[in-house]
Amino acid sequence: MSDTNSIYPVPDNPLSVAKLPTLHTSSREAAIANIRNSLRCGQQQMADWKSGPLAVSAVPGAGKSTGMAAAAAIAIARQYQNHNSLRPQIRRQLVVVTFTRSAAANIKAKIRKYLREDLSLPQTGFVVYTLHGLALNIASRHPQLSGLELDYVTLITPNQSHRFIRTAVEKWIANNPRLYAKLMEGMQFDGEETERLRRQSVLRTEVLPELATTAIHEAKSSGILPEDLDQLSQQSTDAYEVLKIAAGLYEQYQNLMRDRDFIDYDDMILAALRVLDDESARKIEQKQVFAVFEDEAQDSSPLQTKLLEILASGEEDGEMGGWGEGGTITNSESKIQNLKSKINLIRVGDPNQAINSTFTPADPIYFRQFCQECDSQGLLATMNQAGRSSRIIIETANFALEWVNSLYQKNQKQSETYPLPLPFRNQRILPVDYNDPQKNANPAAVGRGVEIYTPRDIHHTVELLSKRIIELFPQDNENNGSAAILVRENRQGTWLSQALRPICKQHNILLYDVGEQDRHSHVPEEILAILQFCDRPHSADYLKAALGVLVKRRLIEPQDLNALASLPEEFLYPSPLAPLQTEVVKKAGDLCRDLLNAHLELPLYQLISFIALKLEYQQAELATADKLSERINQQIFGNISMARMLGVLSEIVSSERFEPVDTEDSEARYTKRNQLTIITMHKAKGLDWDYVFLPFLHENLIPGKFWVPPQRKFMGDFTLSEVARAQIRAALHGERTLPDVIAAWEQAKHLKIAEEYRLFYVAMTRAKRLLWISAAQEAPFTWSKPDNLQKQPASPVFNALKREFTECVVG
Repeated sequence: MSDTNSIYPVPDNPLSVAKLPTLHTSSREAAIANIRNSLRCGQQQMADWKSGPLAVSAVPGAGKSTGMAAAAAIAIARQYQNHNSLRPQIRRQLVVVTFTRSAAANIKAKIRKYLREDLSLPQTGFVVYTLHGLALNIASRHPQLSGLELDYVTLITPNQSHRFIRTAVEKWIANNPRLYAKLMEGMQFDGEETERLRRQSVLRTEVLPELATTAIHEAKSSGILPEDLDQLSQQSTDAYEVLKIAAGLYEQYQNLMRDRDFIDYDDMILAALRVLDDESARKIEQKQVFAVFEDEAQDSSPLQTKLLEILASGEEDGEMGGWGEGGTITNSESKIQNLKSKINLIRVGDPNQAINSTFTPADPIYFRQFCQECDSQGLLATMNQAGRSSRIIIETANFALEWVNSLYQKNQKQSETYPLPLPFRNQRILPVDYNDPQKNANPAAVGRGVEIYTPRDIHHTVELLSKRIIELFPQDNENNGSAAILVRENRQGTWLSQALRPICKQHNILLYDVGEQDRHSHVPEEILAILQFCDRPHSADYLKAALGVLVKRRLIEPQDLNALASLPEEFLYPSPLAPLQTEVVKKAGDLCRDLLNAHLELPLYQLISFIALKLEYQQAELATADKLSERINQQIFGNISMARMLGVLSEIVSSERFEPVDTEDSEARYTKRNQLTIITMHKAKGLDWDYVFLPFLHENLIPGKFWVPPQRKFMGDFTLSEVARAQIRAALHGERTLPDVIAAWEQAKHLKIAEEYRLFYVAMTRAKRLLWISAAQEAPFTWSKPDNLQKQPASPVFNALKREFTECVVG
């Protein structure tokens, strides 16, 4: 996620500064005052910042990026004044850090506009990075200290199916027979061979890869080394020794990465911290920075937070305490507090929009602590006025927040076993003042502003959606607003896209399915899984991975893939004495045999194109597959073999070098006028539309239920990965003892449910003029089988909204 295009160094040539138009000091003060007066109260607190720490807690739609850009421009202008009015070679710069490249580009453009149009200053004196871009920039300038030679390393993002994770699992199993035997035993085991093979498949392809991915990312992003995690495991008393297993997997993974010269994103942060551990390098980096502004601070991990605090300290004596190998903190608590009192750091975020903590190491507790520390010193700014949404939508969002918190408080009183934090910070959204500078702030609602529906089933949902969309998009109006349907998971979006496309085409409404546009990036990974199966059809792992692709493409029905993969020969070529296969299993077997026959009959250069057709790829996916085939054929020319093809394709998938170049700004692409966008709730964060539709608000998704897949229940009613995550976070939060398995599982459930409610809150606050919500009486239990309808209870918060806002209930 490095963002080298966002670097704007100060010009080395002093004439390049002197030639630009300038303002006298008095005129510049007037310009600064004009910028400040154009801001809201909360934004003005940012603009008034001169030094020290400042926490900014902002509600959705409060104008965080505008406030930060204005504050940044004013801070840069004051820096010029402090250096004798545009003295050449201004050394110190403002570092602005945000979460994504698109956000970085957005805030960069706003800062440059303030400097150019309002302050008549050169568009320099600042840099804009993503967090990983900042870390990579520091590490690459000091390769001997960081240990990163960028010409010789490859960046990867390991997921559960990554070959490094799978290899680490196999190596761990080979080296730890005792612990592996405990997992195989589970709660009870009679030794039956078929069950043994099934459990082996579950452990090797699901449980252990998932544990490795979660624990490694959690530990590594917090500066915990494998040996630290192993030592931490001694505090745990669970029968499976979850953290000890995690430490062993982590060690194997690190060895593989080191041997192959691969790095992941956490390595970037650790490399930057190794640089800053050197006193001389630290002073060099700090002397280039006069302050750090961070956006989306609720999504930072512990090491990312420490990186920014060190960079923002600017202490001349460098007495900041040390950093242990890997980034673990070795200085005393008093020195940390001393450091925080001297840092020039503004952190802006919203704990109520923390929606990444259940699948990334992001933990909102750290931003909450920063807010509390700043609040105790009178250094907390609150941006609670928002002009994005109409008043009825604001009222609805505020009610949802308070209702969820009150539900948790009620449950907490009934069960005092595990005291847990509330899902939301008590911060209401307020409409803006009547004289607010934002154009069309708190716009007038369309219709009732909030519309609540209870359709008969999901097909009736499409009817009601279609009718409302057609009303909002009259064909004779070229100035229709923007609209989006926000779904909880991609499979809902796929189903809706298929259902709505004919209707949108009939009424000339542009339909943009974000999930469909993004799916072609998975083509190399899917093709690799199928080719590996064709090469080694008797491998249980490869067979299961190929079947997983077929299920994902909806070519076969979801079923127990572990049972099929545990005996590949019996599944692919059943003997006359084998039990009769069901029609569902027969269909899967026929498709697999078609793929194997193609491998035998077709030349290799045609195999990828055949697989793409067999997987029923759409036009964009077929084009991506053709491009992939052409590239691989070029690379294996002169040495054509399946092994060579798999090696090239594995390298492409591992190094992520086949991502398409996206030249269009995603925010503009998703929020076009006269367009209906289908997008997930997660991806919608940071965006807004005139009309937002939230269908399928059922209890099994929001807040959902933490459940253990049936094939894993032989180990107990919990998952190893979530237990490890909860125990690692407990250690990081400074808890005296690690939670046992039951307590860790309860904490994981709380984290998941709280985050789902925050995700719903984020989705609601994307709407400007109309919020349309529904929960059908009948819906699928799983969206992998959308035709299997059954009674589904609505989300509890949906029912609460329905009771509270009776005037918004339609039908």
